[in-house]
Amino acid sequence: MALIEQHVTVTTKYGKCPAFAACPDAPGRFPGIIFYMDAPGFREELCNMARRIAKHGYFCLLPDMYYRLGTCRFDIPRRNDAMSAVIKAAMNSLSNADVTDDTAAFINWLDAQDKVSEGAVGSVGHCMSGRYITTAAARFPRMKAAASLYGVGIVTDKEDSPHKLLGDIKGELYYAFAEKDASVPAQEVTELAAALKKAGTKHALETLPGTQHGFCFAERAVYNPVASEHTWTRIFDLWDRNLK
Repeated sequence: MALIEQHVTVTTKYGKCPAFAACPDAPGRFPGIIFYMDAPGFREELCNMARRIAKHGYFCLLPDMYYRLGTCRFDIPRRNDAMSAVIKAAMNSLSNADVTDDTAAFINWLDAQDKVSEGAVGSVGHCMSGRYITTAAARFPRMKAAASLYGVGIVTDKEDSPHKLLGDIKGELYYAFAEKDASVPAQEVTELAAALKKAGTKHALETLPGTQHGFCFAERAVYNPVASEHTWTRIFDLWDRNLK
């Protein structure tokens, strides 16, 4: 499928946020998807994933969520301890409140595009953005379908912990976790499952055997193609049910 793709700028209350946008080069309008990046940041690997989303019949917006810091680009294949420290600092520069404000701008930008359908929007977040898709789904009733892959920080002891908002979510959620993940203790997944059940949130949650954190990224040594394709199928089913 041919695509329309471009690098765009989204105006937020904090300034100009660079982003990548892609949709089918075909007649009609397509549901909007916000793709929240993982901690290593904006890169071509994520743009390729956004293209895959677009080829499935969606208008995908991939924002550079570190825009407040300037332009951050990490050469992930050469990652070492020093780079990891910078990535962690960039990740920690964001808050749930920041991303909530940005999400309002992302949705407004999508609403202004001729190729985006009116109404419901969806989202997906990897790693650090598991917390953000959860928060956004609670803060924005139009977000009818949100997916998290090995998301971190969803259950915390902080006042703004996303799991405390589950009762406000009107849409459907999908959470996939890795079997071995130093960033997401098993107890956290158990607590999230209990919170989802207590809130009565429509959801699916699974831990995929034989996987490690980041298993969906084809450029990483931990890539698990079977598990990755499984999650792609689950995510597209989620969006197709709720957005089309």
